Amino acid sequence: MTARTGAETIANGIALRIAAAGCFSIMAAVLKLASLDGVGAPEMLFYRAFFGLPVVLIWVLSRPDGLKALTTRRPWAHVGRSALGIASILCVFQTLTLLPLADATTLSFTAPVFATLLSFLILKEAIGPRRWAAVALGFVGVIIVMRPGAGNHAVPLVGIGFGLAAAVLTAAVTITLRQLRDTEHVAAIVFWFFVASSIVGAILLPFVGHWRSPQILALLIASGVVGGLAQLFMTASLQKAPVAVVAPFDYLQIIGAVIFGWWLLHTPPSLNTLAGAALIASSGLYTAWREHVRRKDSLIQPTSPPV
Repeated sequence: MTARTGAETIANGIALRIAAAGCFSIMAAVLKLASLDGVGAPEMLFYRAFFGLPVVLIWVLSRPDGLKALTTRRPWAHVGRSALGIASILCVFQTLTLLPLADATTLSFTAPVFATLLSFLILKEAIGPRRWAAVALGFVGVIIVMRPGAGNHAVPLVGIGFGLAAAVLTAAVTITLRQLRDTEHVAAIVFWFFVASSIVGAILLPFVGHWRSPQILALLIASGVVGGLAQLFMTASLQKAPVAVVAPFDYLQIIGAVIFGWWLLHTPPSLNTLAGAALIASSGLYTAWREHVRRKDSLIQPTSPPV
């Protein structure tokens, strides 16, 4: 591969990641609009998964290995990953119903902070002082977003709770994916998660679902299609460029949430939201960069100290 070809491949990866961030932003905005009509998290789960599944299946069939990629040697590992992922998405969607779009999206990006903590507690990874500082910075950002002492202008604590629970569960999913990807094809991981989400959503729908107007139904269907595309763009970006290169573009979702929240919902972001988002993004970006450096250094000097 020539230097020019390599640069073009990385540029394509970045473009795909930006497209994924845009699709995730649109999905969140659409679901937030639907929540104003009383649509709850379980309904969102079903429509997002059920109507995203055809998009994922088309992608699977278009690949050279086709349906063979869906075979698995660890079905129970997929069950565990799906359980964590479904719980995470339910918390994400519940956060959307309780908080302004920008605040809900910002809290979701505390996941790298919790991933660092879980890596330390579960995987026994060594964490250096600079990465601990990044964790602390992320928590300071959360406190600023919460706006303690702001009275009626404070963010509802129950919304913050769901947002942080979603981040913890997302971090747990990240840990399981590290182990699952050693033996499972990425197409299998994505496909079976969408299948599991559809099944759980279908089971919950009779108990919590309601008949929706054509406009709201269109929003929910759109959330599934756009969410499926977002997943595929994100996956494809990792096939074109290293995660350390494309991951920073995920934070465009915060900008997207601010724009859509202001434009569609007439909710301008507060200074606390913007300041907290800046700290949380800085924490996540630094953590991603240090992880990249640590992995790179380990290939050269396996005994290098944690940083």
